[in-house]
Amino acid sequence: MKKLISLALVLVMLFTLAAPVGAASYKVDGSPIPVVTIYGDGEAIYDAEKKVKLFQFNEIMNIFGGSEEGALGEAAVNILMPFLLEGIINDEWDNYYAALEKEVGELFTEVRYDENGENWNGSGLSQHTVDLTKWQLSRDAKLSRGGYYHYADYHFFYDWRQDPMKTADEFHEYVEAVKRITGAEKVAVIARCLGTSVVMAYLKKYGNDSIHGVSFNGSVAAGGEIISEPISGKFVLDVNAINRMLADFGAIGWFELDSFITSSIDLAAKTLTAMNFDFNETEIYGKLVHGVTSALALSTFFTWPGYWALVCEDDFDDALLYVFGEEGSAKREKYKNLITKIEDYHYNVMTEIDTVFQSLRDDRVKVGVIAKYGFQLAAIAESRDYVADQFATVEKASFGATTSTVYEPLDAEYIAAREAEGKGKYISPDKRIDASTCAFPDSTWFTKGITHSNWTEFETSVLLAVVTADRQLTVDDFEYTQFIVYDNETQTAYPMTEDNCNTEVWSANKNLDKPEDKHGIIFSAVYSLIKWVMEFFRFIMSKIG
Repeated sequence: MKKLISLALVLVMLFTLAAPVGAASYKVDGSPIPVVTIYGDGEAIYDAEKKVKLFQFNEIMNIFGGSEEGALGEAAVNILMPFLLEGIINDEWDNYYAALEKEVGELFTEVRYDENGENWNGSGLSQHTVDLTKWQLSRDAKLSRGGYYHYADYHFFYDWRQDPMKTADEFHEYVEAVKRITGAEKVAVIARCLGTSVVMAYLKKYGNDSIHGVSFNGSVAAGGEIISEPISGKFVLDVNAINRMLADFGAIGWFELDSFITSSIDLAAKTLTAMNFDFNETEIYGKLVHGVTSALALSTFFTWPGYWALVCEDDFDDALLYVFGEEGSAKREKYKNLITKIEDYHYNVMTEIDTVFQSLRDDRVKVGVIAKYGFQLAAIAESRDYVADQFATVEKASFGATTSTVYEPLDAEYIAAREAEGKGKYISPDKRIDASTCAFPDSTWFTKGITHSNWTEFETSVLLAVVTADRQLTVDDFEYTQFIVYDNETQTAYPMTEDNCNTEVWSANKNLDKPEDKHGIIFSAVYSLIKWVMEFFRFIMSKIG
């Protein structure tokens, strides 16, 4: 029972928010200048004494598993009672929202920030991490490496929950310390995931004087739809997308579902379509999504200013509305200091990305970008049909690429127009991406087959070469094309071709998933039923055998 309740609460949260080959002649194992790396939200959060681990994303179930079964059962009852007795029966939802925020919030008390967006209990990085940082800044790493630096010699650790503007100040101090200890005039920067937002804030506040080159891998500096859209009202429950997401999970080894289960999910989706039922259009959906969004946001991850940095420019006003209510509301007043931090980053960094990039160009800072794709974006996001890396669309991660959906390639007329402009080389072999519209079209790579959370040595090798070179390297300087297919089993990268570009473990058929006429809907439902029957008998025979 305890495990079932824990799993149910996790699903409620998730579905309501929220030996490698290097690069040809420019493959480098070391750098003549120091390299500072900054990553995302993978570091564990410890208590104030830096001894007890409080939270780590890959161990999120521990938060539920660490609670007593009786406490979890009581929490479930406290949430369900107002949902059933007040919401469903009387259409009164405020007590349900309050109960949801309170009960889930108690599970996350130790890692949430306060209403001011501040760390109220001194929790943070482990003592080991603090000591490692001190050790890194105590020596010139090249003295033990034959005169060269490794990309991991200077790894900037930070509390990824806090205000990115504050972290940018800490990053500045770290960069200056590396310069002092090494005697270097400039450093190179390799940034991943949430770290790209910190680097963007740093570049906006402190400029480029200390930066030789900078790279963005799996960037969310322009926003991440997995966070941005569910909390701004762009919450969509798409069963077809859920099935594709489950297929990805199985492919990367998170868990494996029998094909009978996935075929059952598919049949449910097609049957609901045939019945003309869309949960996203129901009255109860409208009642739930707004209040639940706010309750779960403030009881879990959105007292963290660091996560608000992922809210896209187009979603920002709606996100404030959905999480904090109307201007002048009680929540707006309670969280006004948190909102000030959020707005500071958004209006001074997120909306100034183009200005930052122009400064990089003007100062001849070397820039490299890698966007990943070939995986289903979170199935609850409105942008779920666009090519993505599970967390963010390619358009955001590449700073402006034009992309198709998972259902259809770029339009033939569009491609012909690009070719007529002499930009045909920027079209991916799978016809899903046009790189010519990126901020850095000639130094942006696209890797198909590498998920957002998988950081391969291949990617690091390419970006290390770019950020430490004495000139701006482009896609033409490498044996790999701008578009790359990565084989995770052999850890090998290949130039993408029309023959090897279809790496997805699922198929997205618009005629079956989104039929536009009555005959198409009936055919889709019947086709799904036939598949389900076949899988059902296969499942039965496997159990008998």
